[in-house]
This record gives sequence, structure tokens and C-alpha cells, in this order.
Amino acid sequence: MSKEEILKKISDAVVNGKPAVAKEGSEEALKNGVRPIEAINDGLVRGMAIVGDRFAQHQAYLPQVLISSQALYAGLDVLLPAIPKGESVAKKTVAVAVVEGDVHDIGKNILKTLIIAGGYQVIDLGRDVPTEEVLAATESKKPDVLALSTLMTPTMLSIRDAVDGLKESGYRSKVLVAVGGAPVSQTFSDEIGADHKDNDAIHHVAWLKEVL
Repeated sequence: MSKEEILKKISDAVVNGKPAVAKEGSEEALKNGVRPIEAINDGLVRGMAIVGDRFAQHQAYLPQVLISSQALYAGLDVLLPAIPKGESVAKKTVAVAVVEGDVHDIGKNILKTLIIAGGYQVIDLGRDVPTEEVLAATESKKPDVLALSTLMTPTMLSIRDAVDGLKESGYRSKVLVAVGGAPVSQTFSDEIGADHKDNDAIHHVAWLKEVL
């Protein structure tokens, strides 16, 4: 197979939600001398971008996005370890976390997938993440953006605590903070001093492209 055929195979596997094929195509890419970053950007990310566009246009729905994301990650599992030291998948990084007290992570996972599709590197801090861990990871990993979310009203306080912690440490000016989740209002975002509030993953990626 030619390089173009391999990249199309990978892209189509993501679009069609076929993890095994995405893994196989990624392995073929490496065997045929395709650079891992090229296979990621022109194969996996291109396919996920198609799905993201369809989702934004209501031509694809949540189950398809989740299945396609499984194919994306199956390919990334093969390609990321093969990237030579010194190379990077993306120049800008976004750290995502569901704050302490909330174990719901479907929304975070969708956001993570679409951020990758937008061409950015993601640092997934997980769900129910203690404020101290959010702060420590932000300062050590140095993302360009920290995206915090929750689906429950009581745990909005954890978002406030994280932003306050960044202010107290003096690190707030070094990272953009985005907040989201069903109970999170624009008023709350303004009160805590976040840079952006969004409950829509597609719009969030559009904002990233504006600020990054």
C-alpha cells in the first residue's frame, strides 16, 4: 500500500469507528516508514475532524463520536510511543479535568477527543481530581489551557478552589482557564475569573483556535 492509501485507511477507520482497523493501519504506517506524527495528523486526527464536523452539523450523534474516539485512541496507542524524542504532536496543550467530587467523565472524554481532532495535545487529568492535583499538574506540565468541568452544582466549588489556588500560587497569569458543565453559568465563570465558559465541545475547540 502507498502512504496515501495507509493514511486513508487510518482516517476511514476512525470515521467508521473501527478500532481494530485503526490499530492495524497505524502498525502498517510504521512498518512502511510513515512518520508517527504524520500518521497521527493526516490519519487519525483527519478522521476525527470529519466526525467532529459531522457532529457540529448534526449529521453524527454522540454514540458515533464515542465509537470513533475508541478508534482514535487505538491508533494513538500504537503511534505515540513511536514518536522520536524531541518531536511533538502539537505545539499547544490543553489539560482537562473533572473536578473533585464528580465522577462523570463522558463530557470530558468527548471534549478531549474533539480537542485532539482540532490539532492540540491533551493532558487528561481524569475525573474526581483533587484540587491539589489540579494545581500540581498545571504547574508541572505547563499546559496552555486548563479546562475544568463538573455536572453537579455542589462541586462547582471545586472549580472555584482550583482557580483561587492558581491565583494564590502566582501561576494564574501563565495559563488560560476554561470552565464548563451543565450547572456552570457565565455569571459563575465571571465571578471566579475564568477566561472562558462553554458547555459545548465544538464551540470550545473554536475558542481554542481563536486564543491559541
